[in-house]
Amino acid sequence: MDLIQKIREKARGTNKRIVLPEGEEERTLRAADVILGDDIAKIILLGNESTIKANAQQWNLKNIAKATIIDPVENPRKQFFAQTLFEIRKSKGLTLEQSLQLVEDPLYLAVLLIKTGEADGEVAGANNATGDVLRPAFQIIKTKPGMSAVSGAFIMVLKDENFGEKGILIFADCAVNPDPTAIELAEIAVASAQTAKDIAGIEPRVAMLSFSTKGSAKHPKVDKILEALAIARQMNPNLLIDGELQADAAIIEAIGIKKAPESSIAGTANVLVFPSLESGNIAYKLVQRLAGAEAIGPVLQGLAAPINDLSRGCSVEDIINLIAITVNQTNSK
Repeated sequence: MDLIQKIREKARGTNKRIVLPEGEEERTLRAADVILGDDIAKIILLGNESTIKANAQQWNLKNIAKATIIDPVENPRKQFFAQTLFEIRKSKGLTLEQSLQLVEDPLYLAVLLIKTGEADGEVAGANNATGDVLRPAFQIIKTKPGMSAVSGAFIMVLKDENFGEKGILIFADCAVNPDPTAIELAEIAVASAQTAKDIAGIEPRVAMLSFSTKGSAKHPKVDKILEALAIARQMNPNLLIDGELQADAAIIEAIGIKKAPESSIAGTANVLVFPSLESGNIAYKLVQRLAGAEAIGPVLQGLAAPINDLSRGCSVEDIINLIAITVNQTNSK
């Protein structure tokens, strides 16, 4: 059984409630139909009920009848959700009138459903930009206690099982933070280790990557990695983590032994924390395209509830996989 099948199997039968704000969108509806048919999650669809049902009939989707459908515009509980949003955001100047308008936005209503305990997680982004998906999450759900950074990890599944954990590596941050501080890098490391456990099912060995290995170069950027390493060790003293390491020293055993002989994870790392968004994003795309690796994600980390963002070019399979991942994140809470 491959990793994505294990992720789906782990989610099956847990009855977690995942809200899909883009409930009228074709790929989303097709994915929801599979999810409901395979008992991977309970689904809440946001959108016009007549449109959703007509689309499901047109596309011969038999399982959509099992979903809960909420129309954000005609929602009989609109006043309740508007009041909830107003109480959360009134200190920022939001008025009740503005709240009544915002709760008609499916992206805001989805997050409010999570906030009020009526949904366990959200998957969106097939029709919406990342910023639009994340804005309500930042405003309403916010970050986990002890976390200030939200980051995006990719689970990379390589054909060559000599790397990482039988070919499985976690890359972060590849999606959110352009230039993370030392504290943010530490939080990304700790969160990525948790993703390795919860989603990939592996025991994390975390490498803080740099262009230097153990003092081979001197630069403020290297100093930041060392500061992040110290903070991460304070956050989780039991975490297997080391740095600063060049990428080859982190993942190739012979080089790790040569360059960092006293390191506990050099050469065997399965979680790679990149020093910046550009390096992480470039690396995952190169590995995906040149090595033919499967890139699963991004998995958003650091939020107080599981909320995940799709690429607008996503496939039905991408949505199914991200819903299953979101269920697994929910199960780990």
